[in-house]
Order: sequence, then structure tokens, then C-alpha cells
Amino acid sequence: MTVAVETGVWQLDPTATTVALSHRTFWGLVAVKGTFAAVAGRGEVGPDGSATGTVTLDVASLDTKNAKRDTHLRSADFFDADHHPEITFAVRGAEPRGNDTAHVDGRLTVRGISRPQSLTARVTAATADALTLETEFTVDRAEFGMGWNQLGMIRGLTTVTATLRFTRAAA
Repeated sequence: MTVAVETGVWQLDPTATTVALSHRTFWGLVAVKGTFAAVAGRGEVGPDGSATGTVTLDVASLDTKNAKRDTHLRSADFFDADHHPEITFAVRGAEPRGNDTAHVDGRLTVRGISRPQSLTARVTAATADALTLETEFTVDRAEFGMGWNQLGMIRGLTTVTATLRFTRAAA
């Protein structure tokens, strides 16, 4: 099945969107998982099939189901939410690859540090008025100034998983 995405402006539906992270800690023995409750975004698909857009996460909305850990993750040791309240992913372009997937190039900004980030997005549902994308990719937190690692407990990459639901924006 090949899905044709309608041209125009698309608004992220935060009620049908999930952005989560997972990172193995305690020397790889325990997976810490969390979700961002506040997500915003919009995108535009051009007549030539090009796509641009931005997804923004409110750092203070990260919930790992442990208040003490969440407070620490918001601190300067990790996300530094007081100085950098948002994480953004700005899509620079998307290239269809078949099988309802697209290669997406963009810039991920965390703690005020921007790095190129490529990922594969899969269209899981599409109508003239709604579009759902899924993706999973990894991030090296050290590239964004998050080097805190007491006793070497935190190693490896953080996995980001997202289900993004967009609806056609009113003209």
C-alpha cells in the first residue's frame, strides 16, 4: 500500500501524539522510560512532495513516574529546563522511500545545542484530513551536553519513540 500525503499545512494533535524516551541505566540493568505530556508542532507538505515542520517538547512535562528522578532530569545535570525549556526537532526535508516510509533530515535541539538528526518515519494512517507518523531513533545524550554519569551508571544511547498525529490546518 502506498499512501499519498495531501499538500498543505498540518497541525500536530497533542491528544493523539506520544513522544517517549528510554535509556538503560544502572550499568544497563534497568530501563528508565518517560513521556512528554506537552507536545506541539506543525508541518507543511509542498506540491512537489517536500516536507518541512517542527515538533516541540516541553521539557518540564517529562514524566518517568518518579517525581525525584523527574526533578533531577529537569536540572542542569540533564535537560536544564530552567534555561532550556524546550526540545525541538526541525524537519529540513523528507524523501519518500516506499513502503509508506520516508527518510527525514532535520535538526534536533536539546539544551540549546543543535545537531543534525536523520530518521525514518512510517506513515501508519492517512486520510485527506489526518496523518499519523511513527518513528524510533537513538540519541547520544553527551552530544547535547548531558554528561552527568555518577559511578558510570548511565551508558549507551537514548531511544526516542514517537507517534505523531497531524490534522489538516484550517485554511
